[in-house]
Amino acid sequence: MNRLLKNKMYYLMLFPVIAWFIVFKYVPMYGVIIAFKDFNIMDGILKSAWADPWYGHFEVFFKSPYFSQLLGNTLIISLYKIVLGTIPSIILAILLYESRTTWLKRWVQTLSYMPHFLSWVIVFGIALAFFSETNGLANRWITEGGGTAIPFLNSTEWFRTMLVSTDIWKDLGWGAIVYLAAMSGIDASLYEAARIDGASRLRCIWHITLPGISTVVMLLLILKVGSVMDAGFDQIFIFYNVRVYSVGDIIDTWVYRTGLEQLNFSLAAAVGLFKSVIGMILVILTNQLSKKFGGGGIW
Repeated sequence: MNRLLKNKMYYLMLFPVIAWFIVFKYVPMYGVIIAFKDFNIMDGILKSAWADPWYGHFEVFFKSPYFSQLLGNTLIISLYKIVLGTIPSIILAILLYESRTTWLKRWVQTLSYMPHFLSWVIVFGIALAFFSETNGLANRWITEGGGTAIPFLNSTEWFRTMLVSTDIWKDLGWGAIVYLAAMSGIDASLYEAARIDGASRLRCIWHITLPGISTVVMLLLILKVGSVMDAGFDQIFIFYNVRVYSVGDIIDTWVYRTGLEQLNFSLAAAVGLFKSVIGMILVILTNQLSKKFGGGGIW
């Protein structure tokens, strides 16, 4: 009790965060019950009839002819974003950390952070200006050079590449912030000792910087694995079209079309619950594997 009274200001500052989680994260969990009911808006959650069988809405999703395609697209796009999106942020953070030119470092930081604050609508507009098949800047260069215009945004061959590359560009600088913060916590005496022993910059990066941020890298990977079933609804919903459904249609976009546009809330809730369970299992497994191989965990 004395400790509680002594730190009462800290607990008071923590209260809004706890209240936010309770109101917006835990209370809405009650609504997941409609995944097992034939939800009717007029009857409400409690008075709506139970689904027969209770797993009926899950069965509809699993037996959908698009299930394997949706699951495959979701996992492939997510894994591409996690694997290919992590490495550039680490490289940028190392380059900024090693830079001794302060003004250049600040300019690069500012320019790399800015795209994070753009909405996906604006990012799509920029992508359209550069990669449109008819009047995009890239295709103008290609056609003026004697080549044939490439449908970057409308072809199944290029669509995932465009998704992943725009996602990396948007969050490159933002992702580097965390790694830079982790590097600033590395003991400077380690670098001094290494230089006295004749280590080059690359040696210092390999033997001091990268091991120093390995725990943070693993922590962020574990957190990202938890959202592997999301794949980025906002981005894909804006970028995709009927011509790229085979490689770009993910679980969330299918749920939006099939579940929400047709007011089938029970199906949407069932799919959301399925995604959450898979995400939780992946987080637990990744955390256990991380601890087993000495990378630390989040609990």
